[in-house]
Amino acid sequence: MSFQILLVATGGATGVVVRFLVSLLVRSSGAGGFPWATLGVNLAGCLLMGLLIGWLWRLPPGTSEAVRLFGGVGVLGGFTTFSAFSLELFQLIERRDIWPALTYAGGSLLGGLIAFAIGLYFMRAVAP
Repeated sequence: MSFQILLVATGGATGVVVRFLVSLLVRSSGAGGFPWATLGVNLAGCLLMGLLIGWLWRLPPGTSEAVRLFGGVGVLGGFTTFSAFSLELFQLIERRDIWPALTYAGGSLLGGLIAFAIGLYFMRAVAP
């Protein structure tokens, strides 16, 4: 149990740091008030989760638990930012920025689902 916690904690810390660096990079690029970093991280995280799950699906049973805990629960759990998504979407709605709010919500939800499916089906198609 403690090894599993260590895997998740180490992966989560890694994902959070990468997400923070992405947000600094986007902010320094002068992007406007739209939450581009969070949208991008959510879509990338969904794609990466699809790739990871597609890959893990191909492994023999029981051989993938450490990778799932570190990569899926830890790294991608720390990297993706649905809590930040909720806050930023609420802020857009509160400011009555309706079209940006709809674009952000739709892009995150539908785009994330599509990105996940692409990753999953890609891994299923290329694996032997």
